[in-house]
Amino acid sequence: MSINCEILDLRAFLSVVELENFHRSAEALNLSQPALSRRIQKLELAIGAPLLERTTRHVSTTALGAELIPLVRRMLEEFDTSLFAVRDVGSQRSGLVTIACLPTAAFYFLPTVIKQFSAEYPNIRFRILDLPATDGLQAVARGEVEFGINIMGFSDPDLIFERLIEDPFVLAARKDHPLAAKSELEWDDLAPYQLITVHRSSGNRTLLDAALAKSNLKLRWSYEVTHLSTSLGLVEAGLGISVLPKLATPQEEHPFLVTRPIGNPQISRTIGIVRRRGGTLSPAAERFMTMLIGTWAEGNRATERKPGW
Repeated sequence: MSINCEILDLRAFLSVVELENFHRSAEALNLSQPALSRRIQKLELAIGAPLLERTTRHVSTTALGAELIPLVRRMLEEFDTSLFAVRDVGSQRSGLVTIACLPTAAFYFLPTVIKQFSAEYPNIRFRILDLPATDGLQAVARGEVEFGINIMGFSDPDLIFERLIEDPFVLAARKDHPLAAKSELEWDDLAPYQLITVHRSSGNRTLLDAALAKSNLKLRWSYEVTHLSTSLGLVEAGLGISVLPKLATPQEEHPFLVTRPIGNPQISRTIGIVRRRGGTLSPAAERFMTMLIGTWAEGNRATERKPGW
């Protein structure tokens, strides 16, 4: 079923939301108040539910209206960007790419791809929401972003996942730690040492605990933190060892730290691209996603050939 509404209907809705007043919104849009009200009513009729709650002095959004705001903002911004983009030709086309990305991927991998992409398409802008797994999925589902880079394994019929890489969990330790002398480890090898882990609300922690439980294993931790980067800081300070995804570790030689693979069992997280089912991407996002898939695949092959640091 198609929804019949116009760009000005969306602008009217967003203006009333931001100004919280029909009179000021009508002036800002150069409309009469009755015309503005008709625009809102038309949009509500197309959606099939009220979007605004009106009183004599105040205007607020309904629950559905609040949920619609980030999607409308993105639609209008992409529309405005496209108007300017049609004036450009070839590789100089402008555009906007909006993505939600795991913080580890955003920090260690994404800049390389964006740099390569921007050299070819210098007028395309990026809005990157570096969010934990659950928040990133919600941003995709709500339409706040065009696609996401996230942990696969979440079940949502409205989302489509496309696998990119397997990201194994590894040990991170100081170079002078006893475990650094071993080339490979098993989970039982970690037991005598103080362990630094991320909080149980983390998607990484949930995945790791569930996988270990299948082998009747459980990690006993001494320090629990919110961010993976914090755990690396504590490891560097000599407070213990940490288990974290390899992508969350520095990808080049580090002066103090090393990583080691852990087996029996080997546990990894699958990272992929997540999109809304039935959703469409802007031309800029399509081009970037194609480059992202190709570059990530090549980078993953190079990482597999390179020994751990």
